[in-house]
Amino acid sequence: MRLLIDTQAFIWFVENNKNLPTAIKKELENPANIIIVSIASLWEMTIKMSLGKLKVNCEIDVMIEKLYANGFEILPVLPEHIIKLSTLKYIHRDPFDRIIISQALSENIKLVSSDEVFDQYSKVTRIWK
Repeated sequence: MRLLIDTQAFIWFVENNKNLPTAIKKELENPANIIIVSIASLWEMTIKMSLGKLKVNCEIDVMIEKLYANGFEILPVLPEHIIKLSTLKYIHRDPFDRIIISQALSENIKLVSSDEVFDQYSKVTRIWK
């Protein structure tokens, strides 16, 4: 199964945070699954870290190393993602989450997130157990 993991879930996974449900952690550790992190998540983390709005246990380069060490893939923002973004209703206000939603829809990938606002987009399949 292909899973696009949102920023918060990625941070919780990397930091082994107890807020990440055990079932989700198992899915992210399952070698049969393809786990994908949007470049938008890394961009968001970098911006928020530099503004002092996000505190994580390591620098962005280490987060990226951990991403690869866990076998995760990075999804770039492609033109078709921007086109899909242009058609989204303005439900979610966070620009990073909006691009992640458009990527999930464009790539037909399930989205791993605790953010229930994603459910308001009818074709988004969000998993959070």
